[in-house]
Amino acid sequence: MISTSVDKSDVFHAISHPARRRMLDLLAGSEHAVNVIAAHFQMSRPAVSQHLRVLLDSGLVAEQRHGRERRYRLVPERLEPVREWIALYERFWDDRLSRLQKTLAKRSKA
Repeated sequence: MISTSVDKSDVFHAISHPARRRMLDLLAGSEHAVNVIAAHFQMSRPAVSQHLRVLLDSGLVAEQRHGRERRYRLVPERLEPVREWIALYERFWDDRLSRLQKTLAKRSKA
């Protein structure tokens, strides 16, 4: 039986939504208050806050209070599992392309 519960710390779940990936892109440059982040999306502020909650739960962002506002910043170290997963497929494609290159080189000589 397949479990449907979501591990809140799973970074792959956190980056599975396009809006959350875009939020990470925004935060890659600098920290922002939720109002600034919300201005980049055509969704309600509570919806933006829910997405930020998912990012917070996964550890991909951190928040800090500055007076009455909360500012969010990217925690890039938490993307390490994603980088490792992508690196696996980079090696896969590098190997495949290398073999294709060798095959094409042999055919061109024949």
